[in-house]
Amino acid sequence: MKTSLIVFFISIGFLVSGQNNHQFVNVFIGTDGTGHTFPGPSMPFGMVQPGPDNKDFGWNHTSGYQYLDTMLLGFSQTRFSGTGINEMGDVLLLPINPQKGKLKNSYYKHTEIGKVGYYALTKKDDVKVELTCSDRVAFHRYTFPEHEAQVLVDLQHGLRFVFDENNPKGLVLESDVKIENNTTISGYCATQNWVNRKYFFTLTFDQPFSRSTLQERKENEKAPRYLLEFALPENKTLRVKIALSSVSEESAKLNMKTEIPHWDFEQVYQNNQQTWDNYLNRVSIEAAQKQKEIFYTSLYHLFLQPSNIADADGKYRGVDDQIATAPCNAYYSTLSIWDVYRGAFPLLQILAPEKIDGIIQTMLIHHKTKGFLPIWTAWGQDNYCMIGNHAIPMILSAYQHGFRGYDAHEALTAMVETSTISHINSDWELYNQYGYYPYDRLDNESVSRTLESGYDDWCVAVMAGKLGEKEIENTFTKRAGYYKHLFDPETQFFRGKDSKGNWRASFNPLMATSPLNNPGDYTEANAWQYFWTPTQYDIHGVAELLGGKILFTKKLNAFFTTEALNPNKFLGQEAMIGQYAHGNEPSHHIIYLYAYSSEAQKGQKYIHQVINEFHNNTPDGMIGNDDCGQMSAWYVLSTLGFYPVNPANGEFVLGSPQVKEASIHLSNNQTFVIQAKNFSEQAIFNENRYLNGNKIIQPFITYQDIMNGGRLTFEMTIK
Repeated sequence: MKTSLIVFFISIGFLVSGQNNHQFVNVFIGTDGTGHTFPGPSMPFGMVQPGPDNKDFGWNHTSGYQYLDTMLLGFSQTRFSGTGINEMGDVLLLPINPQKGKLKNSYYKHTEIGKVGYYALTKKDDVKVELTCSDRVAFHRYTFPEHEAQVLVDLQHGLRFVFDENNPKGLVLESDVKIENNTTISGYCATQNWVNRKYFFTLTFDQPFSRSTLQERKENEKAPRYLLEFALPENKTLRVKIALSSVSEESAKLNMKTEIPHWDFEQVYQNNQQTWDNYLNRVSIEAAQKQKEIFYTSLYHLFLQPSNIADADGKYRGVDDQIATAPCNAYYSTLSIWDVYRGAFPLLQILAPEKIDGIIQTMLIHHKTKGFLPIWTAWGQDNYCMIGNHAIPMILSAYQHGFRGYDAHEALTAMVETSTISHINSDWELYNQYGYYPYDRLDNESVSRTLESGYDDWCVAVMAGKLGEKEIENTFTKRAGYYKHLFDPETQFFRGKDSKGNWRASFNPLMATSPLNNPGDYTEANAWQYFWTPTQYDIHGVAELLGGKILFTKKLNAFFTTEALNPNKFLGQEAMIGQYAHGNEPSHHIIYLYAYSSEAQKGQKYIHQVINEFHNNTPDGMIGNDDCGQMSAWYVLSTLGFYPVNPANGEFVLGSPQVKEASIHLSNNQTFVIQAKNFSEQAIFNENRYLNGNKIIQPFITYQDIMNGGRLTFEMTIK
């Protein structure tokens, strides 16, 4: 490791363990099936993610890639990890052997290599492709069998969710692209898909092209494709760098000049890998090879996003399409807030605390421009995907944990305005009039929206209380109890109610609904799964509705043992234990509710089951979308032995560690050690836990307990 890197690692406070945990990352985990991850290189929180695109539309190819698909459109420079909708896929390049042009769109599967900072394959036309990247610049290296070479540069390409060949909708709205000389092409495209956005690029080759041919455009296409021809030198190798920016071509060129001013592919690859080790080495575990692969791949997936879309000089294009300079040169996007607020964001506060103030600052800038906090942002633009306003618990979580790189009163104002001024997916006049969303006035997701808004309300109340705003605290404490208005004592579920106070006549608690393909009262879930949403902040209140702790336990037991017929993965019904659906986020905290029941060890049993049945070190080893690292965060936290049922109150509920020992190397040069005494494959339970030798009475530890360093000990038993 270079001295400069050692100095950098120490300067931000983390102990450098000397490990190379990148070796345990298997970038193919989650690429087969519904994990929707990708195997190409990226930097932690990086802007670019170069990789292969097998297909440019459809739910199976939201990252552009599916492990079993060996067809090849080319290699684009941006994508998301683990999402349920397609976006990005900017600046597609496809190297071609002109002697075997008919074989340009497939590759030999056995030649595919993926590891941290590097991806390679050999196409069936015998062209070898290698990829690496810095934060904002993708770097490709092509090796051809002969001196003649071609490269298709496709700027019409993009990853899109819906595509109808009979009625194609142009992905690119407009473009302005120019060939600057015989090595460089630059320009910009405005695209319309999940969001409307602009990207700017420059790409440059290390060898001049001898000819460029503009390809014929299809109907509705607004961007060019060029076929470039090269006469290669003796080594038959062609290198190309592609820099991206949300701001301008000049900014893209600045990014390239700043990050990769040279043509040393191996140096970029090594720098990428060393940067990853800085993050991956922040946790050490004592485990077998297979478990290390799953664990460190999960950490890798966690750190892929959110993406810093600010340029090297800190400039970015905001949600208002205006250029600004970001505080601390960081403006974060790919914020899958409905997913990551639950476990990924609390975990980032432990493992990457240097990023947290920038994320909160980004949210507050977004609010200042739009009038409400972001919901789900891509390339700085909001796609308004999912429900609730869960930037609110993220802000409270950061404040509770001591992050102060922003104005707390400005943050409270943003939380209140987001919760009182109606905007897309939030009708506060309707919510306040009835104390819930009536299904006849809001014909989709009425129960889920009510329950999720209740959690946000609780967070506003707590934040207001901490800042001495008593009136706001009282208002939102009352609103946080609105969830009780939808509790039906007869069925013992939260269910749809109309504006006259009547329950929806047809009610099946096993029937999952989703706004995309089966509209109803719940969001990618059913009444069983959404019953537990208010327990994120009011376990006692939910238990009271049921009649106390014994009946609360009985309900939990029924939840994990009530089977569904033909569960539909497109409705969030995947990786099931009874009605627990590990494949979708609303279920993720529910196992840990057993810590508050009269049968705590059942939760420990189910944690062990999920870890072993639904996670593996194979391409299909992730069941359910990773959703920008949330599924991975659940695995990491549960392996360590705790999880935040309430992501904003500073508490991590104790479960059952899945390794004999783990160490978290903290930013303050402290170490937090988790030890499982008597750990074995059979000893999966625990009752006695100790923090620094003192027995823990409560079923949780706090964020501050972890950040102080020390030792958490579980005494493991076989029953």
